[in-house]
Amino acid sequence: MHRFPLRIIILVLLFAAISSDAFSQRIKVRNLPSYDLAPYHFGFILGMNEMLFSINTKPGFQDVTYNSLQTPDLYSDSANLLGMEQKPALGFTIGIVSNLRINDFADLRFVPSLSFGERDILYSIRTNFGGTESNILVNKKLQSTFVEFPLHLKYKGSRLNNIRPYWLVGAKYSLDLASDSKKKREDNNSIYVAINRNDIYGELGAGLDFYTTFFKFGIELKMAYGINDILKREGNIYTDAVDKMSSKLFLLSFTFE
Repeated sequence: MHRFPLRIIILVLLFAAISSDAFSQRIKVRNLPSYDLAPYHFGFILGMNEMLFSINTKPGFQDVTYNSLQTPDLYSDSANLLGMEQKPALGFTIGIVSNLRINDFADLRFVPSLSFGERDILYSIRTNFGGTESNILVNKKLQSTFVEFPLHLKYKGSRLNNIRPYWLVGAKYSLDLASDSKKKREDNNSIYVAINRNDIYGELGAGLDFYTTFFKFGIELKMAYGINDILKREGNIYTDAVDKMSSKLFLLSFTFE
């Protein structure tokens, strides 16, 4: 449910941009006519991101009973995990664009970035204390600050006066500075859901470049899918039911070059 607003905003912006430019192509003056002939150029990027997880649970995880040592923060004799779901939230991204021209229709781009965001995992748990069963919800918040090093191949379509579509494919290395993988427990009853700091992503994207009088402005949508299993197993109810957990990221960005 949380993903739809950002995607709707993205689609509205892209369709509005295409429509407005298509109706006004005949009256526009061609801006920056030799811009794409430069061997390289630089800029910066500002964006909104939505961080998510792709979670695969183990078969029969609901039948596993955890003892009190595995659930110290639940204050129960035993517990069973009934289900889990994620609650993504919007974050933001800033970065620097370095663009190398390959030919008329292809560029190589390196965009080191800093992304801030958070993801919550909501656990539905049945507890048993003194023979009395209760269903509770436990929320674990995972905050992230990513230092990212993406390398993209940018394929550009034909320019229509002052607009040019493009597509991106590439990969990136990501380092989570806010990862809980090495965080110490403040007390014996605290359990952190820890993720690993390092990850590799495959990325796909598309966008539109707009040539203004003095600079090039772009609207871009990227989807990044993590390759690694990033969950750190801690031998407790929050991690042992997960077979694999990987990251996903949706990014709507604005480039100024």
